[in-house]
Amino acid sequence: MVPYYRRWLRRFPDVGAVAEATLDEVLVLWEGLGYYRRARHLHRAARVIRERHGGALPDSYGALRALPGVGAYTAGAVASIAFGEVVPAVDGNARRVLSRLFDLAEPRPAALRKLAERLVDPHRPGAWNQAVMELGATVCVPRRPRCGTCPVRQWCQALRRGTVAERPPRSRPARVRVADFVAAVFLWRDRVLLVRRPEGGLLGGMWSFPVAEVPAGSLVLEVVRAPGAAAGSARTGADTGAVVALEPIRHRFTHLDATYHPVLVHLDGAGRGGGATGGRNALAGGAEGGRKAAEVAGDGPQPTRRIWVLPHRRPPVALPVAQCTILRNVAALVDHDTR
Repeated sequence: MVPYYRRWLRRFPDVGAVAEATLDEVLVLWEGLGYYRRARHLHRAARVIRERHGGALPDSYGALRALPGVGAYTAGAVASIAFGEVVPAVDGNARRVLSRLFDLAEPRPAALRKLAERLVDPHRPGAWNQAVMELGATVCVPRRPRCGTCPVRQWCQALRRGTVAERPPRSRPARVRVADFVAAVFLWRDRVLLVRRPEGGLLGGMWSFPVAEVPAGSLVLEVVRAPGAAAGSARTGADTGAVVALEPIRHRFTHLDATYHPVLVHLDGAGRGGGATGGRNALAGGAEGGRKAAEVAGDGPQPTRRIWVLPHRRPPVALPVAQCTILRNVAALVDHDTR
């Protein structure tokens, strides 16, 4: 992650640089730095700082909390550590320390914050918050806590009552949905089509191949999972030679276990003996839609919600991890077919 962070700092050394950039520029440089939702919040927050605060980071908890994407913990940490404001910063580690110190069976966020507010050192709030977080990270750890060396063990109610292992209670793991998706890779004049996803929902506002969720057992999945298709070389549609099923790509999101089934569709039939027509498989309609998209895009200025890119080059927009893998596989296949 460090090389990605250094690259980020070279391009965006301060808030002003982030505010001046486009969202696509920010998302492209965010690759390798975590959830892209954070990058979108960071971009919005930078522009709010520029427009409402003269380009300077707000120095109070309330103003920081009002910035897009800034929660109670982040605002408290920055306000106390950077500006000396007497406010708590309750992260996961601090939550565990407080839950055990006061033996809380159901530690509600509001209650924890009130407890933390009472404990914060009014003279060194930043040092206090960091100490509590460090205590939770190194001593009051989730499993096998080092209670014998804990500097606050004499006040720990959970230690006295023997409930340390039960505090805080473990949250139930989120239910993970399993789903299959078809990713249509339309190849036209040596370029592939990327579209911008809707702002709401999964990977909102990012770019990808046209993707559609497919119920298990549907005709499209039968085509993708045909014998030999997993090897990434089987041509479905037999004598049309226009459709290629690529190797499935699996990607785990927080609440979604997704398997993408990329299908390469040659729109101009270059080297393939014509287009996918005649309804021979379930992708024929998709290929026709891709042709219409190609006609709209043409060789002139690209519409803002679709672009055609060369698969061998780094695209000028941010792609999710699974889509990057698909793009690399397409580039390798195109290279193989042109030899």
